[in-house]
Amino acid sequence: MDYITLNNGIKMPCVGFGVFQIQDKEECVKVVLDAIESGYRLIDTAQSYGNEEAVGEAIQKVSIPREELFITTKVWITNGGYEKAKVSILESLNKMKLDYLDLVLIHQPLNDYYGTYRAMIDLYKEGKIKAIGVSNFYPDRLVDLTLFNEIVPAINQIEVNPFHQQIEAQKINEKYHVQLQAWAPFAEGRNGMFTNPCLKEIGDKYGKSVGQVILRWLVQRGIVPLAKTVHKERMLENMNIFDFKLTQEDMDLITSMDKKESSFFNHQEASSVERLASLVR
Repeated sequence: MDYITLNNGIKMPCVGFGVFQIQDKEECVKVVLDAIESGYRLIDTAQSYGNEEAVGEAIQKVSIPREELFITTKVWITNGGYEKAKVSILESLNKMKLDYLDLVLIHQPLNDYYGTYRAMIDLYKEGKIKAIGVSNFYPDRLVDLTLFNEIVPAINQIEVNPFHQQIEAQKINEKYHVQLQAWAPFAEGRNGMFTNPCLKEIGDKYGKSVGQVILRWLVQRGIVPLAKTVHKERMLENMNIFDFKLTQEDMDLITSMDKKESSFFNHQEASSVERLASLVR
């Protein structure tokens, strides 16, 4: 496993495993155990996923030393604001039966995320969190939060895939030394991602799958991909991306695929904010 160093000196695996939509407890425990056995060390969950307890149960079952694992959760909109956020993060720790979290993110740039961030800073100073960051923050909100807080976010987790490459956003994040993580690196297979001729041609050249090409493309861009699957053979495949390297020609071909739009929804549109807000009412 390769590692990257965050802006506070903490080392983080350069690929991660996400557990979004894996809500059955027994299945989630098994999937996390399979992921760790497959070589994953970064496990990404969230308060809104409803599976923090299952992730924690899996962690308790493995023989891997705690310090070799990198566990992330995210504060949901309902817990926005200083007091609620602080209580919720401590509850997340309790649910996972952990002494500390490696990374805590603000899940969405909504509600009182300034208060949430202050709570995260305090827990960071107390040693309950090793690194803090944000998720789904477009450049304007990222820069706002960064300029008016004493601690720069270590991570910004956003949608990045060949159809939504976030090239300009990456430049802004790098300017402020914020590491990008990619959710939905495969865009959930939308728009024919896994049968795309360009990606398939590149993969055939190296004897790799389309998924492996995408993950390798992200790693070479310096972005940490978070892949999700419930199938162990896919986990092993997704980890097997360190024995080949894409050429500049390959990278340029993938760049030409950029549609510069989300495969899901744009967080900056009023309708998207209304949709997310409706989930907490």
